[in-house]
Amino acid sequence: MVGHTLNLSAAIVDLDGTMVDTLGDFEVALNRTLADLDLPGVGRDLVGRTVGKGSEHLILTVLQHQLALPDVSACAGRSAGALFEAAWLRYQHHYLDINGQYAHVYPGVFQGLRQMQDAGLRLACLTNKPVAFAQALLINKGLAPFFDHVFGGDSFESKKPDPLPLLKTCQALGSLPGQTLMVGDSSNDAQAARSAGCPVVLLRYGYNHGQPVDAVLADGHFDDLTQWALWHQARLAA
Repeated sequence: MVGHTLNLSAAIVDLDGTMVDTLGDFEVALNRTLADLDLPGVGRDLVGRTVGKGSEHLILTVLQHQLALPDVSACAGRSAGALFEAAWLRYQHHYLDINGQYAHVYPGVFQGLRQMQDAGLRLACLTNKPVAFAQALLINKGLAPFFDHVFGGDSFESKKPDPLPLLKTCQALGSLPGQTLMVGDSSNDAQAARSAGCPVVLLRYGYNHGQPVDAVLADGHFDDLTQWALWHQARLAA
């Protein structure tokens, strides 16, 4: 861990896999979408390896995977690109219908966010999911009051791991990148933070494309948000 994480004025917090386990929502919305297209459903493992780069990437990757299955006769002559627009429309319909119903807030999130606020940090949520989905989910789970700003994958010209969303979020928070902590669960968050000049910590229970997050270069790896908050408080008091 590095010392500059002690000079924080704000924090940017990822949503899926960091604050809320949303794999259940993704799985249900995707399987309803695939059923509409007469394609076989997907399991939680594939969804967990695919989420994190935005809904468009998730849908396209799942379509490519299902269309490549050797025993699906309905896939003959169909391409992911040709099906994407219809899949995207159906996915939005289904996701809006169930957003938050099959998701749960990870243990320690409420306490950790309160500890961050008590430490004087201004908070923003930055996710690659569409901002309307993110705002509704935060409200549904009672997390919205913690955040001064909420930005999604369609809020800026690019998504994480591009650093632009972090830099724009820092501007909205009125904080310098070097004094703005990124809290996430994946290499996307870490890469975006390093490129933007933000310190970054990663939580171990998230998705990270199905890979162990401890292998990702970061300023720290924690079991939950309260563990980082307690570490930070102890360092400030030392």
